[in-house]
Amino acid sequence: GSTALIANTDYTVSGSTVKIKKEYLATQPEGTTNLTFAFSAGAPQTLAITVSDTTPVSPGVPVLKSAIAGNAEVTLNWSPVNDSTGYKIYQSVTSGTYGAEVATVQSSVYTYNVTGLTNGKTYYFVVKATNPGGDSAASNQVSATPKTVPASPTDIIATAGDGQATITFTAPVDNGGSAITGYEVTSSPGNIIATGTASPITITGLQNGTTYTFTVKAINNAGGSVASAVSNAVTPLAPSSDGGGSTPIEPTAPSTPEPTNTGVNALVNGKEQTVGTETTTKVNDQTVTTVVIDPKKLDDILAAVDQHTVITIPVNTKADVVVGELNGQMVKNMEQKQAVLEIKTENATYTLPAQQININNLSDQLGKTVALQDIKVQIEIAAPTADTVKTVENSASKGQFTIVVPPLNFSVRGIYGDAKIEVSKFNAYVERTLAIPDGIDPQKITTGVVIEPDGTVRHVPTKIVNVDGKYFAQVNSLTNSTYSVVWHPLEFKDVAKHWAKDAVNDMGSRMIVNGSGNDMFNPDQDITRAEFAAIIIRGLGLKPEGNAAPFSDVQQSDWYNDVIQTSYAYNLITGFEDGTFRPDDKITREQAMAIIAKAMTITDLKAKLPSKEAGEVLSPFADANKTSEWAKNSAADCLQAGIISGRNSSQLSPKDNITRAEVAAIIQRLLQKSELIN
Repeated sequence: GSTALIANTDYTVSGSTVKIKKEYLATQPEGTTNLTFAFSAGAPQTLAITVSDTTPVSPGVPVLKSAIAGNAEVTLNWSPVNDSTGYKIYQSVTSGTYGAEVATVQSSVYTYNVTGLTNGKTYYFVVKATNPGGDSAASNQVSATPKTVPASPTDIIATAGDGQATITFTAPVDNGGSAITGYEVTSSPGNIIATGTASPITITGLQNGTTYTFTVKAINNAGGSVASAVSNAVTPLAPSSDGGGSTPIEPTAPSTPEPTNTGVNALVNGKEQTVGTETTTKVNDQTVTTVVIDPKKLDDILAAVDQHTVITIPVNTKADVVVGELNGQMVKNMEQKQAVLEIKTENATYTLPAQQININNLSDQLGKTVALQDIKVQIEIAAPTADTVKTVENSASKGQFTIVVPPLNFSVRGIYGDAKIEVSKFNAYVERTLAIPDGIDPQKITTGVVIEPDGTVRHVPTKIVNVDGKYFAQVNSLTNSTYSVVWHPLEFKDVAKHWAKDAVNDMGSRMIVNGSGNDMFNPDQDITRAEFAAIIIRGLGLKPEGNAAPFSDVQQSDWYNDVIQTSYAYNLITGFEDGTFRPDDKITREQAMAIIAKAMTITDLKAKLPSKEAGEVLSPFADANKTSEWAKNSAADCLQAGIISGRNSSQLSPKDNITRAEVAAIIQRLLQKSELIN
């Protein structure tokens, strides 16, 4: 028999519309249900409706295909599941035991790169498919042990023999997550290779009378490490053949040499002029040469030259430390002439505009009542201490790069009495030139780097130049520190046929842009505002500042705080009117152009542009009117400089997001047009 429906429980009536509630329909079997409607007048009417169950059902179980171990990461792949809206990834260090998911991806994604893992530790993974009906059961379990090549050996010491050399070294602490199986020693010149399972290793087949240096690589089942720092130079020799015994020579006790004091000449407009005295002493086992510039002689030089004159002081002694010394008043006099002081040694040149010393600020820090002539200003080029060398070697091992030029420290300081103030930051790029050792292929030099005392390494704009047949690395930086030149080649697999291949690989090799894992770059992916700030800071070689960024949505604990604060400090960014920076928003092309135009001021490129109205420069683009008013001058500057072009000949696309490939290309062009890199 039929059952009457209950008004407002099973159905509702509104005017001429009757609604059957889902709660009633849920009690009916799937298929056709007949409902009879009775009216106050006329015959009853029957309506046939189809009932189906649309309750969500959890998806099927995915199948994990593989777990590919990499350097502190594992890449997972799984089969797609119909009706899923996403996948949850679970990770554990204990087989079969899992907590909450570590990540969730969309239904169109069937791979995930798990990062931040510890090399040498085994990890277990499962994946679940999910939709509104719930989660599937866990997939099959897979495991992987991340690993990478070992760190480089350190403390490389060579001892010469007859046609051979014995190399001792310290094994790296970091084995990359798998046992070190051997070591490989390579000679230079000759590229003669010897292998062994531990220190020492003897390399034979060397030419007596030829001077050699050596590098060592550690090897595990992931491959070979970056080559170690270069050893000391040795020259194999044949043994004496005088037919008799030798008479031992008693070593003499080391003595402290008397300081030598000689006159020193400077080069001014190509002419030699006596400028002061040069003294060489021994301090803490280092040879120190100090050139003291005579105030009267400098005044005479300045009186006879034009603005912007370069005064070059060549120091020909083979000293570990070279110091140029003058007083604050002399610096002030040079500043008024916009003169440049250049300290030139066998291995390096430090080119320092006097105004970059900022003697007024230095004087304020030492005491406003102190006379400028009483302030001693020292400009120094120094070989690093043993501790610094160790720091550099460790940084090379961790960063997977090879040291090509031994590190040198550049510093400027003001001294008054016992007070000493370091000048560590400049308002414009200051040039340092490092000599490339003979026998080094200039094509195997990637960039110059700064090595901070804590071992942090950052790129500084560098180009290789040839002067009179000898190669030099020309490094430009806004700070003083320890500098070196490295070989750090990178090639990303997914840009092999991309229009931005050369720019992406160049910027990656220079440590300006990072990949996305597994040697991939994702060139066509959009980039966030925070990521762009990080890349521009690295590209310009700026030292990240640790203070809190002045934006309400940037916390000091955020990874991007330092780069955003540094960008703000250098006037590269201003944020939005509401006090936010919106670090995770995608950055548009016009926003990127505004930042690049400000960077052109730092590199001094903007001052070299012709004076043109923004409207004239933008006129070839049909969508120029879409450019925000605040961005028009910046866009015009970028176009004039040749740093940014349109998406095609008629479309500037200012409101479109900018891609990772485009960012790599414009940073490369910025540095090239500014003559900071090759």
